[in-house]
Amino acid sequence: MASPLNTDHFWMPFTANRQFKSKPRMLVSAQGMYYTSDDGRQILDGTAGLWCSNAGHCHPKIVQAIQQQAASMDFAPVFQMGHPKAFESASALVAIAPEGLNRVFFCNDGSEGVDTALKIALAYHRIRGDALRTRLIGRERGYHGVGFGGIAVGGIAGNRKHFGPTLAGVDHLRHPLDIGRNAFSRGLPEHGAELADEFEQRILALHDPATIAALIVEPLQGSTGVIVPPKGYLQKLRMICDKYGILLIFDEVITGFGRLGSAFAADYFGVVPDMIICAKGLTNASVPMGAVIVRQAIHDAFMSAAPENAIEFFHGYTYSAHPLAAAAMLATMEVYREEQLFARAAELAPYFEDAAHSLRGLPYVKDIRNLGLVCGIELESQPGKPGVRAFDVFLKAFWDKGVLIRTTGDIIALSPPLIIDKAQIDQLFTSLAEILQS
Repeated sequence: MASPLNTDHFWMPFTANRQFKSKPRMLVSAQGMYYTSDDGRQILDGTAGLWCSNAGHCHPKIVQAIQQQAASMDFAPVFQMGHPKAFESASALVAIAPEGLNRVFFCNDGSEGVDTALKIALAYHRIRGDALRTRLIGRERGYHGVGFGGIAVGGIAGNRKHFGPTLAGVDHLRHPLDIGRNAFSRGLPEHGAELADEFEQRILALHDPATIAALIVEPLQGSTGVIVPPKGYLQKLRMICDKYGILLIFDEVITGFGRLGSAFAADYFGVVPDMIICAKGLTNASVPMGAVIVRQAIHDAFMSAAPENAIEFFHGYTYSAHPLAAAAMLATMEVYREEQLFARAAELAPYFEDAAHSLRGLPYVKDIRNLGLVCGIELESQPGKPGVRAFDVFLKAFWDKGVLIRTTGDIIALSPPLIIDKAQIDQLFTSLAEILQS
């Protein structure tokens, strides 16, 4: 008989450790749309793990690619060396990136991608002789990972308050969520594009535009509870950045690889940034990997500024373009293409939207926000107990309904694998409806 699992030693991330360890929720295997729990139950994955298993779990092609790579070469350095799959991976990513973004710097996750992009932005201006541009602009309720750069430009209070000062010279735009005018919007909200004007009217009035290096935003804010940009909002941000020579960075760690029915949110919105940060769905979460996709002109500025045979950018990670990650990424891109998963997500989006908005009018439902295969369901908070109501729904969904959801505060966030079918969409939202009605 197996001995009881000792849960004492693992300090779990973003988890109420004491609550979890009093009644652990253990997943022991996964396949397709489902996890299997340690008590043998099938758990429908309504969150693609953590916004990342877009092609479903344990896809045979991806598993085989990782196994074959591990057997042939487990690791190779990419400092002054290389391996073929690193370059093949970069080319495969550029093939689906927006036009003009064609240089790739690999890292290991979204947090590293954010810090990489911020460093590229600061160094780019400096090597061009524009060293005054040291200020970075983020957005309230923005989530850009947990590195010091990411929490500096991020705008979620809980991710910042315990760590004291992070980076100097950072400011934040207001977020565009406006439930008063846009509650229960289907897709892009009608109202709020003027909030982008705050960048010019407040931020640039307060700080000399010549001191601002970059603006970083999530095209769709995910981890904070699904904030969908109003119509025309991102287009305005692009125009303001162009006007003042400010780099625009899209954090597409969540929205990349089909979440909105296109390769990137940049494609969906028709707005091309200067850099795209991606991770998660890049390898279908099978092996950690992140990347920053950069305009060629930015890359070339580094090449031109450094003496021949000199390192042009003093930055990198031991595991950049790790062979296993590169193999997983190449296989993942093949799966996306062969199974046409981005088009599938676009086709399912209207059905997913209708199912999400079927919850309108149920007890405690304050707002529903959706775009592509992602939605946020905001609940009324219990007086004096923020977050308790949504977490109670999370527990009942897992234990009673066999459904995995994600919560942030009193917002339920759903982002299922792109392989979900209509019956599984029905199961997901019917389960939530029954819980809310109870």
